[in-house]
Amino acid sequence: MGFVKVVKTKAYFKRYQVKYRRRREGKTDFYARKRLVIQDKNKFNSPKYRLVVRFTNKDVIAQIASAKISGDHILAAAYGHELTRYGFPVPHVTNYAAAYATGLLVARRLLTKLNLADKYKGNSQVDGTDYNVEALDDGPHPFRAFLDVGLRRTTTGSKLFAALKGACDGGLDVPHSERRFVGYDEEGKKGDAETLRKYIFGGHVADYMKLLADDDEAKYNAQFSAYIKAGVKADDLQSLWSKVHAAIRADPTAKLTTKKVPKTPKRHRPAKKSLAQRKDTVRQKIAAHKRKAGSAAAEDDE
Repeated sequence: MGFVKVVKTKAYFKRYQVKYRRRREGKTDFYARKRLVIQDKNKFNSPKYRLVVRFTNKDVIAQIASAKISGDHILAAAYGHELTRYGFPVPHVTNYAAAYATGLLVARRLLTKLNLADKYKGNSQVDGTDYNVEALDDGPHPFRAFLDVGLRRTTTGSKLFAALKGACDGGLDVPHSERRFVGYDEEGKKGDAETLRKYIFGGHVADYMKLLADDDEAKYNAQFSAYIKAGVKADDLQSLWSKVHAAIRADPTAKLTTKKVPKTPKRHRPAKKSLAQRKDTVRQKIAAHKRKAGSAAAEDDE
């Protein structure tokens, strides 16, 4: 068959339908979202909850969301920048340990809100083993949510699954396996609890801090300047993260921040002129035009 030129006629463009806005922007995978959101008909209007995990350059975001016609409804949320309130002095950390702590925070915050914190305490002994919450015989079922990873790759060792591990240890029922946790051996088909525990407490960061301090002190001072400013050393990380976990379990509730009202509000465009100012502007333009016309006439006479 020879080459056939595709001619996009008027009929083609009249029948063309654009994709959803968030698909055009590359923000939402609607193929995955449909399967995460759709609910069984026999469950009627029961919401289907998702554990939404997102990462920015300076923050970790964990939310419990359910879909409604008007948009997603957020039942609980936790952020990585809140960890400074729980005892970790370095702001804007987004590593594996911070993702775990954020997942733990959103789980404990949600269960506290729903009065389930005492019934489902989760796994307080963080030893790196896989943990799945068990339902009570004579009580409410555990809160179930499904992991929503967005557009990130679900590779083994991804920080996404650190947040999932934190949520599971916090007492949520999130269906999962240990295949994607850091340290999982694909050939042996089993996870390495010791490696996972090391990452949860920031051991990999501590190893890199020690390596960089010995090999390249200038690079260490530049890369870990926030840690140096906060007085955090490599050997302090495990104890710091342990205190953060304990503080989260002690009081996971959100605290409202008070923002200062500026004395003079910002203006992003010039203030509106009065009638007198507008008339003066017109007078100045007329005078300038007359001067220009007069100078041009004088040059012609010469």
